[in-house]
Amino acid sequence: MSNNNKINANGVFIQLIKICKTYYMGLHRVEALKDVDLTIGHSEMVAIMGPSGSGKSTLMNILGCLDRPTSGRYLLEGSDVAKFSDNQLANIRNRTAGFVFQNFNLLPRTPAVENVALPMIYAGGRSNVKAKALAALEAVGLRDRWHHRPNELSGGEMQRVAIARAIVNDPDIVFADEPTGNLDTAAGNEILQIFEDLNRRGKAVIIVTHDPDVGDRCPRIIKFRDGHLVSDERR
Repeated sequence: MSNNNKINANGVFIQLIKICKTYYMGLHRVEALKDVDLTIGHSEMVAIMGPSGSGKSTLMNILGCLDRPTSGRYLLEGSDVAKFSDNQLANIRNRTAGFVFQNFNLLPRTPAVENVALPMIYAGGRSNVKAKALAALEAVGLRDRWHHRPNELSGGEMQRVAIARAIVNDPDIVFADEPTGNLDTAAGNEILQIFEDLNRRGKAVIIVTHDPDVGDRCPRIIKFRDGHLVSDERR
């Protein structure tokens, strides 16, 4: 990524300093995050946990540059995210980060290989797009299903297509919001194994979940409650 606004990161990939996020619903003020201090290193696999409304999804949206904090500083590889333009943030979302969601978010009438290729097309890619999409599908064990549409795939297969789409641009970090929430235990285990493999290959992986079984698969668990970071455990 660009060295603009570069600060000495000392090996830290993500650093949050007194991050707050406030929403207004009519006259009602909602403090989704309150004075969050957090650092995440390169190649960490982290579970962000907490009950509904604890702030964990809001945190993921800020970490993934899908939203901006109300106050505080967010340093990504030592660069101050607040100083990035909208185009720079879009570039981070497309190239530095990959996203996986509970509901897959696949185009329903589009073959798997074309769903996977979308981030490359959005980034202006023209050469070897299909080959790279097929390679990403192969990485998640689905190359032979490249021509199938989502309604021809199981839930676990759809989530693997979504992961292939998230990694096709070779991002440094993968964010996953309740990635096993719509899957049975066997399919969920397959998805977690893929995330573990990505982490072993040097990707940072941040999983938002309320499922303790998912948290148990992560070497680090960060817990939120009422917008506050209440515990940070490494195992």
